[in-house]
Amino acid sequence: MSDAPLTRTQSVMAAIRARIEGRMLGAGDKLPSIRRLAGAMGVSPATVVEAYDRLVAEGLIRAVPKSGFFVARRGVAPMALAELAPARPPEIDPFWVSRQALDTPEDTIKPGCGWMPAAMMPQEPLRRAMREVLRGADSLLTDYGSTRGNPALRRHLALGFAGEGLAVDVDQIMLTASGTQAIDLICRFLLRPGDTVLVDDPCYFNFQALLTAHQARIVSVPYTATGPDVALMEQLAQAERPRLYITNSALHNPTGASLSPRVAHRVLGIAASVGMTIVEDDIFVDFESQPSPRLTVLDGLVDVIRIGSFSKTLSAAARCGYIAARPEWVNALVDLQVATNFGGPSPVASAVVAHVLSSGTYRKHMDDLRRKLTRLRGEVGVRLTALGIEPWLMPQGGFYLWCRLPEGMDSRRLARAGLERGLVLAPGNVFSPSETAERFMRFNATQMPDRAFDHLAALIAE
Repeated sequence: MSDAPLTRTQSVMAAIRARIEGRMLGAGDKLPSIRRLAGAMGVSPATVVEAYDRLVAEGLIRAVPKSGFFVARRGVAPMALAELAPARPPEIDPFWVSRQALDTPEDTIKPGCGWMPAAMMPQEPLRRAMREVLRGADSLLTDYGSTRGNPALRRHLALGFAGEGLAVDVDQIMLTASGTQAIDLICRFLLRPGDTVLVDDPCYFNFQALLTAHQARIVSVPYTATGPDVALMEQLAQAERPRLYITNSALHNPTGASLSPRVAHRVLGIAASVGMTIVEDDIFVDFESQPSPRLTVLDGLVDVIRIGSFSKTLSAAARCGYIAARPEWVNALVDLQVATNFGGPSPVASAVVAHVLSSGTYRKHMDDLRRKLTRLRGEVGVRLTALGIEPWLMPQGGFYLWCRLPEGMDSRRLARAGLERGLVLAPGNVFSPSETAERFMRFNATQMPDRAFDHLAALIAE
């Protein structure tokens, strides 16, 4: 291959190819005018004409008389998410880890998965709700969902927010098919390819997968026991000017930490100084016995968007999420959901969720669940510590334990060896964009039968 420098024409062609391959330009998009591109690249208009003509001959772009040049459909390859993300060993690749947790046989032991076993979910209230819903109007079983979603469920959410001190009109809340879809819609609404997004380090690994799908540039800030490292966050925000910051304020995934009041105020001040929107994923809200600070409550839904879902406390099968945001943003997000989903989430799923949440059984279920989880976290923490696996902190709720492995042990190698024993583990670096958590691992206290400890002891001894 020749190492000769590119000619000016080749440089223009390479720049256009790079923008198409990087999806800054999509099929059917119009290219810059000849004079505009010549000025931007410091070349003559004749050079741009020659570059465009060559790209037309290659079939990458097409010329439309009196209109200009456009990206040809066959010039854009299908998106392969694995190629967009940084190359990682499979054990710490978010896509690979998700597939292992979701697709392995039912009898696989899954200390690394992100949900509770069926026995801990409110099965009878769900069955009763489904029977009640199925006795309802025929249209509920056959028609599309309304654009904002089930009114009763949105009223329930608004009342819950009011109890926290956040006044929200029901029309400022829209329902989505899941918490993941809520973030996806927000990314579609606020991001363009190449925009910078700030995340915690470590953070929920599917944040990274979803942001990769939106071709965002991910920048991470270290997470502490009281929230993000605000001194470093301020430096990163000023230098990188991120468009979004996505976080869990309470019972952070994977660490289990919660924001302190001081850190919460600092985070809002940093966001305001650079015009950064915050997405507060509040999926673990009902696991808290005593509520911790919420960015949305302090901000009043001005520059913070709250999202959440019910998959952790009710059912991942009857999926339903929500977005609460300023009115004009919700209106735009509703239109976006209509464009991509033709309406809100499943009317049946949202009616089931609304029925369970409005019944007294849900409150009793959560009271009982919080007591069980407090006991489980303590018991699992003691048994892990006996193996030399130490919890980073003891969370005030939820079911995750973020743990430090014994000296010299790499969580990626442990995860690979565990899979050979039918044990799905969650190694630290799958959560760490900077890959600096090789000695950490997230354990799900509700998915830790005796066999899991036996396997871990054997793996550590190897």
